[in-house]
Amino acid sequence: MKLSRNVGIFLLIIFNITIDQISKVLVRANFEYGEIKELIGKKFIMQYVENKGAFLGMGSDMNDTLRLILLLILPTLVLGYLIYYITVNKTLDKLSTIALSCIAGGGIANVFDRIAFGKVTDFFFIDLGGIFKTGIFNIADMSVTFGMIVLVYTWFLSSKKIPKT
Repeated sequence: MKLSRNVGIFLLIIFNITIDQISKVLVRANFEYGEIKELIGKKFIMQYVENKGAFLGMGSDMNDTLRLILLLILPTLVLGYLIYYITVNKTLDKLSTIALSCIAGGGIANVFDRIAFGKVTDFFFIDLGGIFKTGIFNIADMSVTFGMIVLVYTWFLSSKKIPKT
């Protein structure tokens, strides 16, 4: 049995939200705030932090009204439009549809945290030395990043197919 395209989109979005929220519940239940656990030495650690801002804490010091508008209302509107766009635009290729669904799922998961807790739970940190060192992030951030990388890849592929004049 083949699932309809929109059912597949919604299942992928729900999968991303679910995995993210389960991971955050486990971290909040099994870590003290700020606690660090090494997974692979100091290269890959888990540290439970809460982020009132956006990516890497940007906007944490904004006043509450501005934070409400920029980190809750605006993202909710953008995510609503993104889901509408994915489901209505039947010309999207499969990879782009998957990528946009991952972005939507990750975005919704972090917006849910802001609504439910007033902040986002983060816990992964990678330091491979040199310039490859991340901030502390979560599964939803990974979903959004994965989606963006796949989108860039598909756009790059589609630009290669356009004949040059």
